[in-house]
Amino acid sequence: MRKKSKLFFINGTILTLTSLLMKFAALIFNVYISNQIGSEAVGVFSLVMAVYLFFITVATSGLNIAVTVIVSEKFATNKDKIAIKAIRTCIFFSLLLGIAAGGLILLFSGFITDKCLHNMVSSKPLFYIAIGLPFIAMSSCINSYFTSVRKAYKNAITQVFEFVIKMIATVILLKINISKGVEYICISLILADVISEICSFTLIFILYIIDIKLKKLSNVRSFGQRINILKIAFPVAITSYIRSGLSTLKQLIIPTQLEKSGLSCNNALSKYGIINGMVMPVITFPTVLTDSYSMLLIPEFSTYIAQKNYKAIHYISNKIFKFTCAFSVCVSSIFLFFSNDLGLVIYNNLETGLYFKLLAPLVFFLYMDHIIDCILKGLNKQFGVMCCNILDLSITTCFIYFLLPIWGINGYIASILFSEILNFSVSLFQLIKYSKIKICFIDWVLVPLVCSLLSYFIMSIFHFSFIDMTMNLVFNICLFIFYFLVIFILINKQILKKNN
Repeated sequence: MRKKSKLFFINGTILTLTSLLMKFAALIFNVYISNQIGSEAVGVFSLVMAVYLFFITVATSGLNIAVTVIVSEKFATNKDKIAIKAIRTCIFFSLLLGIAAGGLILLFSGFITDKCLHNMVSSKPLFYIAIGLPFIAMSSCINSYFTSVRKAYKNAITQVFEFVIKMIATVILLKINISKGVEYICISLILADVISEICSFTLIFILYIIDIKLKKLSNVRSFGQRINILKIAFPVAITSYIRSGLSTLKQLIIPTQLEKSGLSCNNALSKYGIINGMVMPVITFPTVLTDSYSMLLIPEFSTYIAQKNYKAIHYISNKIFKFTCAFSVCVSSIFLFFSNDLGLVIYNNLETGLYFKLLAPLVFFLYMDHIIDCILKGLNKQFGVMCCNILDLSITTCFIYFLLPIWGINGYIASILFSEILNFSVSLFQLIKYSKIKICFIDWVLVPLVCSLLSYFIMSIFHFSFIDMTMNLVFNICLFIFYFLVIFILINKQILKKNN
C-alpha cells in the first residue's frame, strides 16, 4: 500500500511539475498570441477549435479510457501479454477512426465553414485538421498506456517536446501570415498544432516500442481483448459523440445568439473571444496543479476495484477532496479579490478583469467536478459521467439558445456558472451513491472559506504597494497564498488535536 502510494505521488509530482512549467509557458504564449491577433481573431479561432475538438472525440472514441482500464487491470493481475494485445488493438482501431474522422471533416467542410464558422474562414484549416486526427488518436492510446503502467515521465517528455515544436511553428507561421487576415491566422495556428502532434506521436511511439522491448513483450504480435475494448469504449464513444456534439453546438451558437441580443457579428465574436479564448484559459490554468494527480486516479482506482480494496478508495478519496477543496477555494478567492489587477496586468483590459470576478465562483465547482469525474471513471462508471455531461450540455444549450438573445453577454456568464454547478451536483451524487463516501462539510468547505476570509482581512492590513503593477500583483497574490496556507495548517492542527 505504501509503495503504491509513493509511486502514485511520484508519478503525480512528475506530471504536475512538467505540466506546470508547460502550461505556464503555454499561458504566457497564449496571452502573447491573443494580444497580437486581437479578440475577434481569438473568437473565430475558438469556433474552429470547437469543431476540431468534436472530431478529436470521434477519432479517439473512448479507446484511451479502454486502454487505461484494461491495461491497469491486466498488469495488476500479472497478465502482461494480454495487456499488450489490448494496447495493440486500441492503437490499430484509433488509426482507422482517425482516418474516418478526417474523411468526415473533409466531406462536411462546406457545411462547417458556412453554418458553423460564419464564412469567416475557408475549408483550408479543416484540411490540416484532417491530417492530424490519426496521429492525435494514436497518441492518446499510447499516453494512456504509460499512465496505466505508472511511467508518467515518458508522457511528460513527449508533452514538453510537443509544446516546443508547437511554439516554434506558431511563431514562424504567424510571422509570415499575421498581416494576411483572420483566415491565415487560423491556418497558422492549426497547422502549427498539427505539426507538433505529428512530431509528438513519433516520439511517444518510439518510447512505447522501447518500453515493451524492455518488458520483453515485443514478441507479442497478435491482437486481443476486442470484446472488452468494445464493452468499455462503445458506450463511452456513443455518449462522447453526444456530449462533444452538444458541446460544439453550444459553442457555435453563442456568437449567433449574442448577435440576436443586438451585438454586431464582429462584436459578438470579440466578446466570445474574450471569455472563451482569454479569460477561461487563465481561470483553468491552476488546474495544472491537480490535473496530473486526478488523471492518475483513473488507473489507481481501477486497480483498487480489481483488488476489491474499498478501504483504500475511501481513504484516498477523503484526502484528495480535503486538499482539492482548499486549493479550489484559495484560487477562487484570488480571482475574486485580484480580478481588476489581473485583467490589467495580463491583457491590459479592465473588461477581462470584470469577467474574472464574475467567473471566480466557477473555479470551485470546475476543479472539484474534474476530480470527481476521474474517480468515477476509475470506478468504471464512465457511462454515468458521460450521461451527467450530456444532461448538463442539453440544459445549458437550451439556456444559451433562449436566454442569450434576451440577457446578452450576462446570459452567457450565467449559463457557464449554471452549467458547472449542475455538473458538479450530479457528479457528486453519483460518487456518493457508488463509493458510499461521506461528505465532511466542515473539513472540505467551511475551513477553506474561513481561511480565505481571514487571509483577505489580514491582506487589507499587511500588503505590498509597489509602483510596478505586475510586481505588486505577484507579491500580493503570493502573500495571500502564504496567509491562507498558514491559517489552513493551524486550523487543521487544532481539529486534529480535538479528534485525538
